[in-house]
Amino acid sequence: MLLVVDVGNTNITYGVYEGEELVTTFRMMSKTPRTSDEYGIEIRGLLQMNGIDYEKIDGCIIASVVPNIMYSLTSGIVKYVHDKPMTVGAGVKTGIKIITENPKEIGPDRIVDAVGAYEKYGGPILVLDFGTATTYDLVTESGEFAAGITAPGIRISAKALWEDTAKLPEIEIRKPKSILAQETISSMQAGLVYGQIGQTEYIINQVKKEAGLDKMKVVATGGLGRIVADETDLIDVYDSTLTLEGLRFIYNKNRR
Repeated sequence: MLLVVDVGNTNITYGVYEGEELVTTFRMMSKTPRTSDEYGIEIRGLLQMNGIDYEKIDGCIIASVVPNIMYSLTSGIVKYVHDKPMTVGAGVKTGIKIITENPKEIGPDRIVDAVGAYEKYGGPILVLDFGTATTYDLVTESGEFAAGITAPGIRISAKALWEDTAKLPEIEIRKPKSILAQETISSMQAGLVYGQIGQTEYIINQVKKEAGLDKMKVVATGGLGRIVADETDLIDVYDSTLTLEGLRFIYNKNRR
């Protein structure tokens, strides 16, 4: 079995594959400080609670945008799951050629998403990830990572609203019944959700225009991506496990 680990700014998402089948997923917060023992014990316990014998894990791969937890996380996996993780980074084969001005600036999470999207759906393709940040990454027909756009995520925008204003409350992020809001909470929800939809549609159209790719496929992933994907015809596919799939593809490309 293969353990895949996506370390994001907000959450760490784990997935377990048996062959090509994703048999379980679970999460923990990435901002909570943990020792290697705490990581190891929690991961082993969550595996067992999801019906997975940790001794059957014979491979592990990690993509991380949070460097300061990597030593404890990898040490915990080595000690308690008894596997040395592969880390997405320099020297790891991905099948994607990065042709941006500074390839080293492209985060491993974006590379993993690009691999997952290209391997599953082909190219040219625009990959949207609605995470802590909202990212839009263009992969060409030949598998080149050609461009990337980064915008504040919906949660970041929401947090700015209620932390930087005296009277606006913390709210649930969801689409209101109407954009014609008549009270504070639904007015904030309308601005956040419809604003994200408008931004998404504009960026997709502009990428298609400037890249000359009218027939480009668009795939979305990320926690709040479903809200946006359900409200626009410009997103062709919403794939909640795209990042985990990308990790599996990369692991298989590097197996000996």
